[in-house]
Amino acid sequence: MTRMIERWFPCAEVSDNSANGWGSGNTESSLWVWFAKRPVAQSKAAVLTSLLPWPADEKDQRRLQTLVRTAMSGYKKAQDEIEQILIDTYGRRPRVLDPFSGRAMIPLEAGRLGANAFGVDYSPFATLGGALLADLLYRDWSMEQPLPFAHKTVGGIRLLDDAESFLDEVGDRFAGSMAEFYPKHRGRFPWGYLWASSLPCQECGNRFPLVGELHLRLPRPKKDDLGQSFYLDADSKTGKVTAVVHGGPPKGTPTRVLAGKSKYASDGRVAVCPFCAHVHTKDTHTRLSLDGERRDMLLVAADIADDETKVFREPTDAEFAAAERARKALAEEPPFGLLPARPDERIPDGNSRTIQSVNYGDKVYGDLFEDRQTLGLIRLARAINECSQRCLEAGLSSDYVRTLASFATAAMMRKLRRSSRGARLQKAGRCQIGDIFVNQSAVSFSYDWFEGGLSNGPGSWQSLASQTLTTMRNVLLRASSIPATIERGDATGVRFRTASMDAVVTDPPYDDMIDYSDSSDMFFVWAKRAMQVADPSLAITAHPDGVQEKVSEIIVKRGGGPANDHRTTGHYDRMIARAFAEARRVVAHDGVVTIVFGHGDPEVWHRLLQAITAADLVMSASWPAKTEAGGAAAGSANIVTTLTMACRPAASNRKDGRAAAVEMQIREEIARRVRDWERAGLAPTDMLMASAGPAMEIVGRYAQILDSRAEAVEIDRYLVLARRAVQDAMAVDVDRHPLQAFDPRTRFALWWVRLFGRQLVAKSELRWQVLAADLAMSDVKDLVPSASDGCQFVSSARFKATITSDSPVIDVVLAMGRAQRDGLGAVGEVLSWSGRDSEDPYLWAAMKFLVDRLPERDADAIGWTRILRNQSGVSSAAKSANAVQATHDAQQPLF
Repeated sequence: MTRMIERWFPCAEVSDNSANGWGSGNTESSLWVWFAKRPVAQSKAAVLTSLLPWPADEKDQRRLQTLVRTAMSGYKKAQDEIEQILIDTYGRRPRVLDPFSGRAMIPLEAGRLGANAFGVDYSPFATLGGALLADLLYRDWSMEQPLPFAHKTVGGIRLLDDAESFLDEVGDRFAGSMAEFYPKHRGRFPWGYLWASSLPCQECGNRFPLVGELHLRLPRPKKDDLGQSFYLDADSKTGKVTAVVHGGPPKGTPTRVLAGKSKYASDGRVAVCPFCAHVHTKDTHTRLSLDGERRDMLLVAADIADDETKVFREPTDAEFAAAERARKALAEEPPFGLLPARPDERIPDGNSRTIQSVNYGDKVYGDLFEDRQTLGLIRLARAINECSQRCLEAGLSSDYVRTLASFATAAMMRKLRRSSRGARLQKAGRCQIGDIFVNQSAVSFSYDWFEGGLSNGPGSWQSLASQTLTTMRNVLLRASSIPATIERGDATGVRFRTASMDAVVTDPPYDDMIDYSDSSDMFFVWAKRAMQVADPSLAITAHPDGVQEKVSEIIVKRGGGPANDHRTTGHYDRMIARAFAEARRVVAHDGVVTIVFGHGDPEVWHRLLQAITAADLVMSASWPAKTEAGGAAAGSANIVTTLTMACRPAASNRKDGRAAAVEMQIREEIARRVRDWERAGLAPTDMLMASAGPAMEIVGRYAQILDSRAEAVEIDRYLVLARRAVQDAMAVDVDRHPLQAFDPRTRFALWWVRLFGRQLVAKSELRWQVLAADLAMSDVKDLVPSASDGCQFVSSARFKATITSDSPVIDVVLAMGRAQRDGLGAVGEVLSWSGRDSEDPYLWAAMKFLVDRLPERDADAIGWTRILRNQSGVSSAAKSANAVQATHDAQQPLF
């Protein structure tokens, strides 16, 4: 049975809805902390098209396509109709497996379509979060005993009512246990406190805080609000530093200032002592931190005014004393069973990129927080355990207690995202507590940070509990679902029978983009304390440091080389191939293995293709969608587009193929598919990505492909061939001249502008285009220069080249565009230097092609239009320049 994904995929709908709205998955993902969320739109489309059959009749095909588009947006009648089609097709509810389930977005969408879904993940932390979203939320809990504390009946959904009561009880216990450490100010709990790390000055010996920003609240001119700032008052007599809060912009300078080009550079931000002005280099203050000289210093308090404005002030004596009491109380906290109250789990080696504070002396996960923050998290975890114990004693089932405690732990995990020394004060808007994740997966560190208080403001328990309940309600109301089975396991050895799944749909780790377990260990060590009563098995791990196991984690560990981390490129390639082979084992003989993947490095794609081949799978389709933010995950692999790839188990007894014949088949198939893709409305860039599917489907017909010398051909060369075939099949004309008639460098530039115009494009796309053009990066890097946020076609103002009679057409065109600012005479000189005839059709065709495809207000488009309109004048200027040059040459001595 041919599946829909092998012939059609709703690329446009997935791209349009992945960024925001119903298809983004923002609602679902806000329930749990995880680092890569698959958009709901892509998850739903992948499951739908992997399960639905592809009819032979074109009329039926169009009807099914319309039905899928309608169901994508959640239209219940269409979803019900598709659910019935699936039952009719399989004679039962279809079975779907995701062996890398993470947040469980794919099992969730499979369950919403009426399928029996199964999700497996290696991380126990991810498994718990996935169970909340795709399993526990949809179970029937109506037969459970009532809760032993104040019960609320609001919406009539048992789980929502009980979760609200449970979270309220946790909040009351938490606030009661921490009230003495957060003194009220004018009858209200403070919103929070600004802290900073202090170090001893290496010149005068006085301890001073390292502060990089003195602004507290930005001005609001429309409300006559000047904003607030503070300065540091250093008293040399007492050796004390005090933060003085005032209205308006800062009056002084921070103690951490930028000395180098970047804060990450070796000279970076220096620390300046406010007592004696001695400058401490970045190396010096980093060394002092590593030596354990850091001390936490309370600087500023913050309240919430009656109009909800955040207002800042100096802390009171009672608040300084309360912070000191918290430090002492922390030392006396009893353990959680065998676990000490303050997490002592060691941060594994090789985590300087992921847990940035290890660069400043942190060694265990309890080191990441100042003392009162740590005490608060301990008391919050203890409140969750106390409520869990009371529910068990009241006769509630262990499954239900685990569910209620898990949702409370979910709120606590989101509180952790606004805690630690990585949570900065955000001044924009109405003032917020910043997220500790600056790029999705690296836990940041700062010398100055903000601690949330006991108010009901942003980052408080009340706020986070309310958001958790809202998310639960919104997910439940969006669509009904069959509870999925979410369990911890290893993708290389799942427990399911051979050929027992109708489809395997998965989103595996993208090589080195995210260190999943290392990034989530900070949350894991707190979650196992919060769940000690409800789920003590969560704390079981074979890792010697007490964190999540990593032996079989399938990633490439960034920065793991110096620590001899086993998660190398070789480890990833071996393990991902084994995982794909296991997916092939459990999928039905006529089923598909659908893989969602994205990465910016062509080499990673080649290795992935080799893993798919090693697993005895054959790609039968690939569909692009713009689902990513553009490289925020890791900074090195700048991606925007992901591919949804359908794979089939390879046929047995395949014969060898001949390279020339295979290439011809690929070109013919791509030419046919391009016509289909054009009718479906795919953009040229999407066609390039989609070309991998049919090319690999043809390659997969053969056991191996041999060249003219009977030597095996590497199959990844056909990815480049497929992209080249798209270019050929599109038959791009440049003012009636075929693109192939131009020199390679010009052909590359015109094709690039045809695809992207002047858009800023991910660097990965440049690498792909260079490969497809059979050029070296050095051949074109000046045509598409790179910046930190991507690359784009060069402007003539930035282009520099010496024009000779050997210059490619594109160089002459760009040089003419640069020269036109000095008049037509200068343009004529460039044309003269190029040695080209003033009627050269390729030169003017290329210029017109560029004008037609660049934005109307683009400076080059305007300049080239001026040249095109004055072509005769340029020709005359070139002839004059030639005459002058000829006269000059004639006057030179013959020798």
